[in-house]
Amino acid sequence: MSVLVILFGLLVGALQGLVGAGGSILAVPALVYGLGFPLSQAVQMALVIVGISSVAGIVPRMRSGVDWPLALLLGVSGAATSFAGSAVNRLLDDQVLMLVFAMIMVLAGVRMLRPLAPPPDTGPHGGLTAPMLVKGLLTGCAVGFLTGLLGVGGGFLLIPALLLVLRVPMSVAIGTSLVVIVINCAGGLLAYLGHAELDWGVTALFTLAATIASVLGTRVARSLPDDVLTRGFAVLVLVLAAGVGAQAMLA
Repeated sequence: MSVLVILFGLLVGALQGLVGAGGSILAVPALVYGLGFPLSQAVQMALVIVGISSVAGIVPRMRSGVDWPLALLLGVSGAATSFAGSAVNRLLDDQVLMLVFAMIMVLAGVRMLRPLAPPPDTGPHGGLTAPMLVKGLLTGCAVGFLTGLLGVGGGFLLIPALLLVLRVPMSVAIGTSLVVIVINCAGGLLAYLGHAELDWGVTALFTLAATIASVLGTRVARSLPDDVLTRGFAVLVLVLAAGVGAQAMLA
């Protein structure tokens, strides 16, 4: 089992470092179908794993790869709604949640296969305008709710939103997404205080492998074109969505 945990951790961390997204949508199915944890426990473990491994991806991008005002806006609004998502999570059947998970993954994968046409990569964003403030709040609330509901950090939704809705260049979108993921994961974990069900041994090993891979992925990402990263990630999301959907329907 330890070998599987390490392999899954490396895959999750590599995606986090490469594209600033994807850790949670791999971590939750890996924990549920690959390692046999119940969904409620897998959600909590994924929040720890993805939150910590995302920090490793932020460090090399702190100075010029993060729009900090936007990240804090998205993160704070998302952390608030993550409590509502975690409450709904406890009311719904696991198979229903996994089907919702698969449908969201399909939508995200298809959207990322389409040309995103981001603005020129000119560095951190110039500031929060009034329209961006409203869009940022709505985006943060939606992603935060999904974080609590499904144990996802939200990066696979944040990256397209940052590029298309908020017009942030890709180089800044990745770092900004990772900051929001960390905040959302922390908010999601707080919502589970008092009834946490983590396997700390598996969580620690998974997190260590994911963190190492995240650091390496960040370095590799600097040498790869943006379209290669986004399209490769989108294809992986669609393949995984088909597997998760099939498993949920068969169950």
